[in-house]
Amino acid sequence: MLHWIQPASPTQNAYVERVNGSFRRELLNGYLFATLQQVREHCRLWQYDYNHLRLHQALHFMTPTEFRQAA
Repeated sequence: MLHWIQPASPTQNAYVERVNGSFRRELLNGYLFATLQQVREHCRLWQYDYNHLRLHQALHFMTPTEFRQAA
């Protein structure tokens, strides 16, 4: 079931807002893309880094892979 976020209330879904902000700051604002293929490749690499290699504060500064293995 979808739940809509009220206007001007981004804290209702803080995790999504955090990912969106990181994605914009680190990827979209950092590169000037010439082709759609470049966009896809950079997004794939960024997503892999975010989901497998990066330490996350919400996971007690472990990578998602380490957190999954510890559980």
